[in-house]
Amino acid sequence: MFGIDSSELLVIVIIAVIVIGPKDLPRALYKVGQIVGKAQGMARHFRTGIDAMVREVELEELEKKWAAQNKRIMEEHPPETTESLPAPGAETAVEEVAVDDNPPFVAESAPVTSAPVTPSASDAPPYLAQEPAQKGGAAA
Repeated sequence: MFGIDSSELLVIVIIAVIVIGPKDLPRALYKVGQIVGKAQGMARHFRTGIDAMVREVELEELEKKWAAQNKRIMEEHPPETTESLPAPGAETAVEEVAVDDNPPFVAESAPVTSAPVTPSASDAPPYLAQEPAQKGGAAA
């Protein structure tokens, strides 16, 4: 902490007790703690701002590098021109594919009914078929 050894810290405490007095020492240490905390908060805020500016500069440098690299790649490998593409309306070979009208597996659908289906009590699982316990803690 601040490069202070334990013997130096002991001398500072003894001088503080003599100068400030044992009665006012806790209040003085509290104030010093508040000031140190505020200073650390300001230093942290300053450091965060500097780090953000450094990141922005690095990002701009990377964007310039990527743009230069992209330009170099585009010059080495130009996009296809319209001369290499077939002319519109020109005949091209199309492979015909046979379509089977009867696939090997056809799923059967369930019959359609107009009345709603209501399950019976025998269809319910056993834990739902039991009657619910009475509320209030009294057993019947």
